[in-house]
Amino acid sequence: MTALLFTALVAATGASEPERQRQLTYETLMQARLLAAPSDLAEFTPSADALPPPRVFAGRLSFRARADRTQSTLLHDRDRMTAGKGRWMLALPAFDFEFIQSGDALIPLRRGPQPGGHRYWEYVLEPGRVWQEPGDHGLTRAAIPFALQERNASCLHYGVLTFLFGDAGTISQVAFQVSGETCLYLKFDLWGIAEATFAPGTPAGATAVANAWAEELRARLPLRPIERLRDDYPGADPAAFGSTEEVAAKDMTAYGFVIDGVHYAGGCRMRHGLYPFCDVLDLPSYSVAKSIFAGLALMRLEQLFQGAAQQKIADYVPECARAGGWDEVTFQHALDMATGRYRAAELWADEHAGYARQLYLAGTHARKIHHACTAFPRREAPGGRFVYQTGDSYVLGTALNAFVKQRLGRGMDLYDDVVVADLWRPLGLSPVTAYVLRTRDAVAQPFTGLGLVLHRDDIARIALWIASGRGIIDGRQVLDRHMLDAALQRVPEDRGLVAIDARTRYQHGFYGHDIGPDIGCAQPAWVPYLAGYGGIIVVLFPNDTVYYYFSDGDSFRWRNAAVESDRIRSYCTHQRRE
Repeated sequence: MTALLFTALVAATGASEPERQRQLTYETLMQARLLAAPSDLAEFTPSADALPPPRVFAGRLSFRARADRTQSTLLHDRDRMTAGKGRWMLALPAFDFEFIQSGDALIPLRRGPQPGGHRYWEYVLEPGRVWQEPGDHGLTRAAIPFALQERNASCLHYGVLTFLFGDAGTISQVAFQVSGETCLYLKFDLWGIAEATFAPGTPAGATAVANAWAEELRARLPLRPIERLRDDYPGADPAAFGSTEEVAAKDMTAYGFVIDGVHYAGGCRMRHGLYPFCDVLDLPSYSVAKSIFAGLALMRLEQLFQGAAQQKIADYVPECARAGGWDEVTFQHALDMATGRYRAAELWADEHAGYARQLYLAGTHARKIHHACTAFPRREAPGGRFVYQTGDSYVLGTALNAFVKQRLGRGMDLYDDVVVADLWRPLGLSPVTAYVLRTRDAVAQPFTGLGLVLHRDDIARIALWIASGRGIIDGRQVLDRHMLDAALQRVPEDRGLVAIDARTRYQHGFYGHDIGPDIGCAQPAWVPYLAGYGGIIVVLFPNDTVYYYFSDGDSFRWRNAAVESDRIRSYCTHQRRE
């Protein structure tokens, strides 16, 4: 890669090119020098005088991080997860994966999350980069981004590794570093150096992987740094998006604003600098999955099989039928989290009382569905009260999977054959969206209410498509229009159930909020939005713009963005208050 190309890449993130401190030198990598502290992430990027790679890296890269050559700093552990097991949690799993090279891109043969045997972590692998630098004695330098995903949960911790390689399997030590995350309850830095093995060879399927990567790049929205918004829309204030008044800078992972088909992006700053591979930074969905998995899946099935939303949970989930009290609960009730089953009617009480944690910790479908069906007694008829419970999403996913197998065939799967095949793949999303957390048993039941991995371009394009309000792909109606309109607050007589406060409703997996008083409208201005645990927000403004952020400081505020979006292109169509 030329220095010019690298500068263009950095400019797209909204940051200036950092100065390389050159700690990860040829000598460091060849002599296995363990650094005393994490490096600036610029160490994992090409230098200003970098050149295109003269050789190709293709084959299997393997290493195992040793405790005596690994350092860590625990920064936050709300739940004391590392107590008594820190040496296991603050350590990399064994690394053993195949890669191919296409141009200067170093691409994992298998993209996205990689199931493994480590008791706490699994890798998520993404394409990196290969280049040539003076001072590396003729060897070629490579960097690969990765994330550590907590088993059975959505936390993602962001890392990069780098190494030198030559001909005939020559390879240096691998330097690795984890120094950022989207995780409310666990934060740490982890870095070290490990002896690596490189087995050259061209893996089967290499051409298909390279072609898929090229297609992924072509499908992305045009990307500009958030600061460009001021130039493209004179008078616009880019600081209103990702506002530090609403989300602390230290808690922000990524954010963006989409208008007129252009993605204005910011964020990607970790504790030790700008993340070098922001376009493939893996973002957790948490409960955004309740909208874009559970919600869209039921809308898709309603389009395919009219009346699907009114099917009864007890007819498809025998565990709930045996528990009793589910006879009147429909698929739509479960999607709306209005099953009439709860212990406390207060909005978050049941979710925060530890019941959700019991659901997450259960490893098998049998344990999860037993908990989800029995944890809460029947208090009232379904459909009348919104009570937030992730267990309802799991019950719904189980019922929908059974419905899919009954209507489409026993070998069919709710996520693979309805969401991915009918929605994500035709939309041309990245390969990581083909993954969802599942139970670790023969059932392999999708979690449904959490567990997706997304890139920023994925969430921008999903949100734009949903916000279009038509549910059409390639001229085909793929979502039930009535359900979609109701979810997007386009049916005034059907706003949904009260949620959070009097100005907020919940409908078919989506929140709706009357932002009118905040932007000075004389009449209500209902805005649909998606939310995820820890501080994830995706807002679908009625003026065909989208705002999102992924953070982990437990903040969910977006008023500044709402005001600015309206200022750029008003969605308050009524006379304003004086």
